[in-house]
Amino acid sequence: MGAQLRVYRRRIRSVQATKKITKAMELIASSKIVKAQQQLNAARPYAQQLYSAVSLAAEHSAAPGNHPLTAAPRLRERAAVLVVTADRGLAGAYSYNALKEYQALVRLLDEQGMTVVPFAVGKKAVSFFKFRGREVADSWIGISDQPTYEDAKKIAASLLEIFLRRTEDGGCDFIYVVGTQYVNRVTQRARVVEILPLEVVAEETREDFDHKIFPLYDFEPSPEKVLDGLLPQYVAYVVYQSLLESAASEHASRQRAMSAATDNASELIRTLTRQANQARQAEITQEISEIVGGADALASATAGSD
Repeated sequence: MGAQLRVYRRRIRSVQATKKITKAMELIASSKIVKAQQQLNAARPYAQQLYSAVSLAAEHSAAPGNHPLTAAPRLRERAAVLVVTADRGLAGAYSYNALKEYQALVRLLDEQGMTVVPFAVGKKAVSFFKFRGREVADSWIGISDQPTYEDAKKIAASLLEIFLRRTEDGGCDFIYVVGTQYVNRVTQRARVVEILPLEVVAEETREDFDHKIFPLYDFEPSPEKVLDGLLPQYVAYVVYQSLLESAASEHASRQRAMSAATDNASELIRTLTRQANQARQAEITQEISEIVGGADALASATAGSD
């Protein structure tokens, strides 16, 4: 009985140590969410204004549909897909949901007769492709936790290089990003975003012309040159925003997972403590029974000798 009690106490100490770790990771993830939210909120208005500038330049361009980044694809044979996952685990189903969305996209593109060229961000995506023996065109690790705009520019440059290459020479006709949209700390959704070719539409509808007065714009040296400069920057910023959305989602998923683990550890400690108390009570009862039994035997032996 004493051995069983020692087992319970050893397990309680082990779970208590684990609980301290999960609680610390929960607090760290909670603090990182705040910073990730601030970066994301700061990036969204800039992305909207950048898209407005691209749309405006395209509207005033002589032939916006002829630009390599906005022209309709000549062929529909190959698509590059950037998958954004985490570098570390203990984030619930965050990486799994992104990879599941990627597999669904692959099946859809396969039905359309298109070949997928994967790009991976995060060790989880790299391990996913490595385990299945699939080659990736390029990969980046160590940036999913705190992505920077420089990281996004490198990724965008690699995507643009394969998009601008001819399909016959190994290029791609479409570029997709599979990441996770951050809604709030409770809700995050895996999603697919098509970033190239870029579909540029007029920002204002016809009905708005009856109620608004629009300023006149002048482009130097020309709308075409402005479009050439804005489009690659826009692609880089779309990638950057996807990285920020995924980073915030990762921290939120990890905070929830560690909170659940901490709660489970507390419940397990209560259960083990109750079982240890029961074992201790049984041990005390057995010791009392042995003492009483020994006293009765001694008393009987003494009475018999008299």
